[in-house]
Amino acid sequence: MPLLTLPKADGGLESYVVRNTPLPVGSGAGRPAFNRIAYAAAHVVIDPLADSDPWLGGRIDWERTIGFRDHLWDLGLGVAEAMDTAQRGTGLDWAGAQELLRHALARAGARGGALIACGVGTDQLQPAPGLTLAEVIDAYEEQLDFVEGLGGRVILMASRALAAIARGPDDYAKVYDHLLSRARQPLILHWLGEMFDPALAGYWGHAGHDAAMDVALDVINSHAEKVDGIKISLLSAEKEIAMRRRLAPGVRMYTGDDFNYAELIAGDAEGHSDALLGIFDAIAPAASAALGALATGDDARFNAILAPTVPLSRLIFKAPTRFYKTGVVFLAWLNGFQEHFLMLGGQQSARSLVHFAEIFRLADAARMLRDPDLAAARMRQLLAVGGVENGR
Repeated sequence: MPLLTLPKADGGLESYVVRNTPLPVGSGAGRPAFNRIAYAAAHVVIDPLADSDPWLGGRIDWERTIGFRDHLWDLGLGVAEAMDTAQRGTGLDWAGAQELLRHALARAGARGGALIACGVGTDQLQPAPGLTLAEVIDAYEEQLDFVEGLGGRVILMASRALAAIARGPDDYAKVYDHLLSRARQPLILHWLGEMFDPALAGYWGHAGHDAAMDVALDVINSHAEKVDGIKISLLSAEKEIAMRRRLAPGVRMYTGDDFNYAELIAGDAEGHSDALLGIFDAIAPAASAALGALATGDDARFNAILAPTVPLSRLIFKAPTRFYKTGVVFLAWLNGFQEHFLMLGGQQSARSLVHFAEIFRLADAARMLRDPDLAAARMRQLLAVGGVENGR
């Protein structure tokens, strides 16, 4: 197995031998059968040869970007498109998101209607003095009409603009009541916590999550026929379970908890969560194998596969949590889904060499290095840039 010299948190170096063989991927016998709905929020791949300023944008490599979605669909997962994992609002603007949505929906249709849901927000609208609720609603409607016009199902994302101008819970209720009333089909709502995006602090009109939850539940349960489910990303299993138990019948809870997803998907006697997770981009083979085991009643195998991925996910999503995309794209590069480790907005620089080294170790422990020799060779390349010498 490959041998590397990896940096440690104490500033030293250690010799590290890759210990584990890759987790087997699929049987080739068709789409796996699951008893949970599972979306992976998918990242985008940029064109490294585009002559652009990395902090200001970049050109997307459509072949690699859509090819990665094929990989997720082949494993039985749905694609949550143009979400924060795709750097929505942190490099991917609304114009870029529109192009991404066109490409992804076209590929989903060509595959016979592969499962996909599309992010709708207000990111074409910059928070500014004098901004009104009517303008926020108009921005949401523009994106809603675009996605529904292409036949896509909608994930209604939290709005930075709404968070900036809302005076209290009634403003949130007004906006969401209007959007849900005019939607053509049931939507997935998305409550993204401030740990993912500080601009969303106080969402639903309250600083405390419990009071905010009451507002969200009032909106959802008064429009239950228009709500497929809600994804919450608060990194608290207790809060998710509490909310899950108060949802109207038929409304799903989609876990967005990248710290506690295994136990939340498994569920308890009173229910379970479905999944809409950024970490499923990075651990798609494990997610697929575990969900397949759960569907056959093999809870022990479900837990045995997913449990080693949880430390990896917690590291990738550690504070500042908004930099998690860097770890996701890093693993995509290690695993050969793209030929470079560059990102929109230059966000490949958002984490340290020590962080990447620990991701490498934990990905090995979770059997998420699909070609250990390739992963080790690419890790050596990154370390060399940082001045860490590695023998071959």
